[in-house]
Amino acid sequence: SLYSVFTVLFIYFTCISTVHTTDCLHLREQCVNAGNGCESVWNVVEDACNISVLGNRCQAEDTVGCNRIIQVLADEYPEFKNCVCTTDDICSITTLLGKWCDINKENISLETKLQWGLSALSKQEYTTNRSCLDVNRECIEDEVCNKQLSLYLKVCSVNKCTVEGCQAAIRFFYRNMPFEVAQMMIFCDCIQRDESCHRAKELLHGKPCAVTVVPPPSCLDVIHMCEENESCRKKYTTFRSKCWRHVTKKCYNDEACLETLIKDDMPCSANADCKAAYISNWGTMLHMECACQNLPPVEQPLCELFHHMLHSKSCFS
Repeated sequence: SLYSVFTVLFIYFTCISTVHTTDCLHLREQCVNAGNGCESVWNVVEDACNISVLGNRCQAEDTVGCNRIIQVLADEYPEFKNCVCTTDDICSITTLLGKWCDINKENISLETKLQWGLSALSKQEYTTNRSCLDVNRECIEDEVCNKQLSLYLKVCSVNKCTVEGCQAAIRFFYRNMPFEVAQMMIFCDCIQRDESCHRAKELLHGKPCAVTVVPPPSCLDVIHMCEENESCRKKYTTFRSKCWRHVTKKCYNDEACLETLIKDDMPCSANADCKAAYISNWGTMLHMECACQNLPPVEQPLCELFHHMLHSKSCFS
């Protein structure tokens, strides 16, 4: 009968769904325990999709970025392709994880932070004007740091670069390390002619994959795009309040008011809270290089103000 046909089809598709979910969960366990770099990419998936946050239940803030990094996982480890719905913008996370999404899982970053406790680098106090080449070498020689750096560089490889995936890797890398180590890496620098140092700096700072776009967007566009994204907007609001309190107090979001300011009117607090807020911007569109060329003259002052706020070294030197 027609009823029987529908019943058989329902059972058939239910079984397919169950098999795929089971396969995905099994693949996840294999991935985590493989020791071949898959765990590192998986950690980025968890960070990008926010699925390891306690009580989050797999609700990603950035579904596009989340699904793209899941596709990176499937491209890098093809065994996942049979269980990941990579063509549907809303089903990838739940198809990948199935019932696991309903479990309140402890934040995976806790384990990473515990590992950092074993690192010799985590015992160092931050000092200014460190060479990026020295910092990079010290990280490679440190077992914990090297493991985290390898994950980040694997995802941000120029040959396989996806901006969203690399940005997620940067967020995971810097968010879970000790604050002193993050400062050491982010605020390192190089003398002008030291090419080896500049290459090390680019690696540590996500260039070119997550930072450099050709042609670069205007700084006005970067700020406006950020304000349209809830997660980015929160980071920008915190950054502005912690680093540029005078701007926040005087103008808040009034661009006409901001246009009246000049750089000398904008002291940066440069304290620990400011540095933490700046580090939190890394791996978001606020970290991307922006420019003010080719804008109408009337938009130049505001654009240059935003560029100064986002990328000025004077705040941290």
